Amino acid sequence: MGLFGKLQAETLIGAPAHKFHEVFWCRPHHIANVCPEKIQKVHLHEGDWGNPGSVIEWSYVVDGNNHVAKEIVEAIDEENKSVTFKVVGGDLLKEYKSFRIVVQAIPKDKDTWVHWTLEYEKLNKDIPPPIKLLGFVVHVSEDLDDHLVQA
Repeated sequence: MGLFGKLQAETLIGAPAHKFHEVFWCRPHHIANVCPEKIQKVHLHEGDWGNPGSVIEWSYVVDGNNHVAKEIVEAIDEENKSVTFKVVGGDLLKEYKSFRIVVQAIPKDKDTWVHWTLEYEKLNKDIPPPIKLLGFVVHVSEDLDDHLVQA
């Protein structure tokens, strides 16, 4: 089994693609208000919200365990409604040499497909793939959808 991997998941939400994308693009710090039991804090370390090169630190809880991830916003694609984050610090780098997260909002009639991609290189072959993290980001998408539909 190789050290490089890629996991993907999609979930269908009712919120418009542009609204979902806007939160991850310009206002990721609002996610902590939407689902504080999952995302405890989102802090801007460098740069400005909504700009590539900005560094964001996420404090989050998966399976009752607190985690931290420091990420650089690597790319924002407004046309395809995607944001790419590269992990540059935090707990994930204890098990992975590299880690990228891509979230894309794809319009589908009146709904939106949210597509998540986790690309990673494990430090060794005994490290499990980040399946729990993939489930976590899908649940965050669903919580954000509930909030956006009610707004």
